[in-house]
Amino acid sequence: MEETLNQAVERQDGASSEGSLAFLLLISCVATIGGFLFGFDSGVINGTIDGLRITFGSSDWGSGFEVASMLLGCAAGAAIAGRASDIFGRRNMMFGAAVFFIISAFGSGIANASTEFIVYRIIGGLAVGAASVMAPAYISEVAPASLRGRMATIQQVAIIFGLFVAFLSNYLIAGAAGQSTDPWLFGFEAWRWMFWMELIPAAVFLLSLLAIPESPRFLVAKGKRSEAKDVLTKVSGPSVASEQVAAIEESLASDHAPRLLDLFENGRLQPIVWVGIGLAVFQQLVGINVIFYYGAVLWQAAGFTEGDALLINVLSGGLSIASVALALVLIDRIGRKPLLLIGSTGMAITLGIVAYAFSTGEILGGGSVDLSDENGKLALYAANAYVMFFNFSWGPVMWVMLGEMFPNRLRGSGLAVSGFFQWVANFAISMTFPVMLAAASIGLVGAYGFYAICAAISIAFVAFFVRETRGKSLEDMTAN
Repeated sequence: MEETLNQAVERQDGASSEGSLAFLLLISCVATIGGFLFGFDSGVINGTIDGLRITFGSSDWGSGFEVASMLLGCAAGAAIAGRASDIFGRRNMMFGAAVFFIISAFGSGIANASTEFIVYRIIGGLAVGAASVMAPAYISEVAPASLRGRMATIQQVAIIFGLFVAFLSNYLIAGAAGQSTDPWLFGFEAWRWMFWMELIPAAVFLLSLLAIPESPRFLVAKGKRSEAKDVLTKVSGPSVASEQVAAIEESLASDHAPRLLDLFENGRLQPIVWVGIGLAVFQQLVGINVIFYYGAVLWQAAGFTEGDALLINVLSGGLSIASVALALVLIDRIGRKPLLLIGSTGMAITLGIVAYAFSTGEILGGGSVDLSDENGKLALYAANAYVMFFNFSWGPVMWVMLGEMFPNRLRGSGLAVSGFFQWVANFAISMTFPVMLAAASIGLVGAYGFYAICAAISIAFVAFFVRETRGKSLEDMTAN
């Protein structure tokens, strides 16, 4: 494995390397525990919606806001973390996120009123938003160009694994209690324990961050050249580290310190920022988080029992991990843009099939659909194929590209703005789904038809506006 890193860096940078793949994997995996918590926190809500409705007496809009409230925190966390990380450092921002994950996990489980629950979910959202932009930024600034795509894709593997563990945990806890609304250990309802399970990985994240260094590019920017060189030496070897530090210093010397105004040119957002926003927004407009947040509700609306719906979520999580693993193998071989185009095409087709399957059923109260066995299976297969296409492409690639496409002086601010719009789009999709589900004129057919159209439009967006970043040094990225 050590030789693999040496050969990869030598091919990419034209220099031999004595870097440690083990060290690179260690710091990448620790950073992406934040991604795991991002996934867990996003997926855990899936199995708790019935419990929240009964406990808080929530309406359709109220239930939607309880689910989507976290995303308001996510938008704020992403917007704040990018710029704050230019001041305080990438690792320190992740450390703060870990503390917020712990507070949110405990508080969400003890909440006895909707407002109290929403406050704790927003705190968790701040953590998710910060982790969502800091992990890819940190990894992209540590990993060699030849391995950057694969290392950054670990973030999506962690997100999907977090979702999978949340789905599995929800399924097992609900099964042990009877259903999510029944009492379980110490008399607390099962849905509360679903949130408390997050305390374990959150504590691990907090302690593990003590074992990794700060981003070398941040260290150089703060005048800590020797510390930055030590980090890069462990990753790439001494000769490559010296060249990288010199390149970072040259990049910083040729420009001013990062600032928010750099996002604008002649009073307008720079083109690269618009592309980042487009990538972030389209990732949500295809409706993936409807599966993540409302999977149990979705499949119950299609006629499955709560237990079967939670089991389907576990299946989707497993397929997602396999899809991201395939992306991990291919992203540095065939590039980012081809994966996006394949994913957009596959999602447009499979979402169209899901919409068609739901259109054949009889509409029942509350947006539920009575499907034939044949079309129920068609919807199930197509939905899982859609999840696989997403996690093979837009799931990991969007975060990889946001972490590497911006020039150094724009990276923190560009990630902040793109991340903010990503979470705003996520909030909009998550808030509107239960309302569309309940509307007789829209329902599952209209919702999935809309997501299919957005996936089709994303094909043109990628083809005309997205530039390939595979193999390029971060110091070679430009704003035009």
